[in-house]
Amino acid sequence: MASCSRIVGLVRRSSRLCNLTRTSITQFKGFRTTAIMSEEQIEELKKNPYYSKYADKIAKLQNTSPEEFLSRLSAHEDRKKAQESEANQKQRDFSFPGQAKKATDSASSKSLDKVVKLDLLKDKTPEEITEIWTKHFSQQEKICAVIPAETYKKMQQRFQEFNTFLFPIPRKNGYEFVMVQFQGNEAHFTTLINFQAHKENAPECLNMIHYTELMEEKGVVLMVGEYDKDTLDPREAKCLADQVEIYYSNPNESRRELMNNFSKNSAFFNHNDLIKEFNNIAI
Repeated sequence: MASCSRIVGLVRRSSRLCNLTRTSITQFKGFRTTAIMSEEQIEELKKNPYYSKYADKIAKLQNTSPEEFLSRLSAHEDRKKAQESEANQKQRDFSFPGQAKKATDSASSKSLDKVVKLDLLKDKTPEEITEIWTKHFSQQEKICAVIPAETYKKMQQRFQEFNTFLFPIPRKNGYEFVMVQFQGNEAHFTTLINFQAHKENAPECLNMIHYTELMEEKGVVLMVGEYDKDTLDPREAKCLADQVEIYYSNPNESRRELMNNFSKNSAFFNHNDLIKEFNNIAI
């Protein structure tokens, strides 16, 4: 992995404070807010898809039995908070440095016939190959893709030009950066904090191999990636693979500038620009 001295491994989001505005009595569309019930609560209730249908009944319940109304509203908010808490718990926090990997001799790239029987693919169309490939890994803890040959040829050129790069992934309290380095048809990923701790011996969190055996004959390149489940989940691994495709296949001007600055003009590179670009990408 190449050096990257100007970047920190973790970026935390600024905290957001949500203050409830409370009023004594405010009426609108049959609802009123009190010192117990805030305007924000009413606005949140109005977002419910059944609000317009049952607005009159809800307003009547608030007027005739405010305790029951607030009890129901409280239960609704508790369910919503529980759902948000569960979703938040599923999102990982920042990584800690792992153990350095042992230095080993570079192994030769794996061949496709070690993964699937090539005879099964000889008479298949690209669409059928895509179906076979994705089904083969559907029950495995791996990610996979089928890339058009022309797209991959463009990516190969940029793999050489921009051999090392950096991608953000969302974490519970911000973003974590992951470094990638391309070696031939392989992509090796490690968290930036692990690279800072172990340099070239940093443990990998994701390894992707692009098999090109069918590139000329069938017009497709088959990719499979294995990830470290202690560092990434399937969604995060796919997020990294998608960013590789977005940046290296046909980058727009801003992404091309980011890669160029990272590789050739480090004084102009800003990791916050990566986060801004990430937020502009629908992955």
